[in-house]
Amino acid sequence: MNALPIQSSSTRTEPSYKVGSVISRDGTVIGYRQFGQGPGIVIVHGANLSSQNFMQLAQRLADAFTVYVPDRRGRGLSGPFGEDYSIRKEVEDLEALLTRTGTYHVFGISSGGLIALEAALTLPAIRRVALYEPALLMNSARTEWLARYDQEIAQGKTSAALVTCLKGLQLGGAVLNAIPRRLLEFMTDKMMDSEDKKAKLDDVTMRILAPTLHYDGRLLVEMTGKLDRFRALNTEALLLGGKKGLMYLKPALDALENMLPQAKRKELPGLDHGGPCDISNTNRGGKPELVALELRQFFS
Repeated sequence: MNALPIQSSSTRTEPSYKVGSVISRDGTVIGYRQFGQGPGIVIVHGANLSSQNFMQLAQRLADAFTVYVPDRRGRGLSGPFGEDYSIRKEVEDLEALLTRTGTYHVFGISSGGLIALEAALTLPAIRRVALYEPALLMNSARTEWLARYDQEIAQGKTSAALVTCLKGLQLGGAVLNAIPRRLLEFMTDKMMDSEDKKAKLDDVTMRILAPTLHYDGRLLVEMTGKLDRFRALNTEALLLGGKKGLMYLKPALDALENMLPQAKRKELPGLDHGGPCDISNTNRGGKPELVALELRQFFS
């Protein structure tokens, strides 16, 4: 399908962009937003996010690059996860977009970094890959939350499930983790209610995204302990992380820096795990302008 022009709502800060879609190998539709002109970059988002969370990052690159920001399957513009979901399916989705657009640069964030890393290993089309705190776990301790989360989602306890994931992955930092669980669930519920009231028709809200965390959890489980798999990766790689990022992801970045023959490493001051996200997402600590500077230099 050809990309169709869409004018952004005047109530948002995002620029004009185009919307298009490709068909993955299993027939799943993968929709994407397209910004700018020039050599292509595909941005692969992480857990509990969609393409809407990277409008500002895309805009800051759009004067020099054509930036494609897909919704990963199960979210927003894209089709369902499917019964045999795995990282292979995610790589096939990315491959379909790379093939359609002729793009060979990829930037992956968190669990999207896992996908980008696996894709760079298996897809010859990728010449350069940038990763922001890829969720490559060294052991299974960070996936023990998944069983409780699944149970709470099945019971319709969305706020409780989100808190279970938040605490399990230490995404809230020391301050949020110190808040009693019941109070944190109450705060999360109120936050979702507020977001739902303000949401536009096509917005992918926290409540909509909550069930998708199951699938990101499955990716974490599938890829845990598979660091050595990437010793064969010869693609040029940029390894990014935030000074305030997740400490338990730094060992994997350290190891990748040491093992990959064409890797560059940069730690960005003032950024946390949500560094590439839009600034408006204050709960994610986004500073996309800093990330854009590094990507611009690496992909030029």
